[in-house]
Amino acid sequence: MEVENAEKVNLEQKKKHKGKHDKPKPWDEDPNIDRWKIEKFDPSWNPDGLLEVSSFSTIFPRYREKYLQEAWPKVKSALKEYGIAAELNLVEGSMTVSTTRKTRDPYIIIKARDLIKLLSRSVPAPQAIKILDDEMQCDIIKIGNLVRNKERFVKRRQRLVGPNSSTLKALEILTSCYILVQGNTVAAMGSFKGLKQVRRIVEDCVENKMHPVYHIKILMMKKELEKDPALKDENWDRFLPTFKKKNVQTKKVKSKEKKPYTPFPPPQQPSKIDQELESGEYFLSEKKKLAKKWEEKQEKQAQKAAENKRKREEAFVPPKEPVKQDSNKSENKEEDVAALAKSLKQKAKEFGKQKSLQTINAEEYISAPAAEQPSKKKKKSKHT
Repeated sequence: MEVENAEKVNLEQKKKHKGKHDKPKPWDEDPNIDRWKIEKFDPSWNPDGLLEVSSFSTIFPRYREKYLQEAWPKVKSALKEYGIAAELNLVEGSMTVSTTRKTRDPYIIIKARDLIKLLSRSVPAPQAIKILDDEMQCDIIKIGNLVRNKERFVKRRQRLVGPNSSTLKALEILTSCYILVQGNTVAAMGSFKGLKQVRRIVEDCVENKMHPVYHIKILMMKKELEKDPALKDENWDRFLPTFKKKNVQTKKVKSKEKKPYTPFPPPQQPSKIDQELESGEYFLSEKKKLAKKWEEKQEKQAQKAAENKRKREEAFVPPKEPVKQDSNKSENKEEDVAALAKSLKQKAKEFGKQKSLQTINAEEYISAPAAEQPSKKKKKSKHT
């Protein structure tokens, strides 16, 4: 055992570093040092300034001219603190930033470039000036080329904003970023992590991959999961919801019927001269050809005139009146037949009585006793 330990010690001593700087430093394992912290630039790090002049310029739309003219003094004074010269050219419609002899921070010119880009994309000047801080980053997402159809693009852009900008406000709170949707671009300001989330949400919304509301739900769940230290090193996919598209319109692929392969080419189509030879027009004189063409033209005109006349007369043809069908007819049909039969029977009775009165024997009437006469009269009166 002692021999083995001695060999290990010898091997450790024999280990050589590749370079002279590849040696363990005392600050490598220091727990008090935060390696992710961005320290504020100190001008003493670069006392001599920059050797070359760097400049960036960008154009802005005409509707921003008035606002930029008013806000330019604030922008100029903010850049002057870092030793950056700014110029607003209203003739060309451009903004230019460049380094000077007083510039010490070499990266501030990149920040100044981002500032004029944000100003041209309708970001307010007080918000755009915040980009000069080291911890603040920006991203301008181009969404104009993601959708071809103009109406569809406008609908999806509005989906990103939401009713009364509610969706946009929720995204700003969850990602800790400032988001502005303007025209064909989306300007975002915040940390690198937040900007990455914003870009993904915007692209998914415009490309119709996922609705922003679903992204908001996922971000809210992630915020809650971050609070639990036990889930720090675990995979969160089992906690996050998965959303599937329900009504996806798939285009039906039209299957073309394949014709059987033949090595021979298709038959040659008859030319205009061949057609004239078949019909006999080729041998007609020019005068007869013109006369025939004129006759065909007259026939076509007559057909067209007749069709137009028929269309005009259609407006004066009265429409067919709808026949009203009584619903009670079918129900009262049997009752009407019964009533008709009853009335016919009554009329037949009356007719029979009248006939019997007309055929009375006179002798029997006279020879009848006097007592019976008034009764007969009464009867007669009754019949009448």
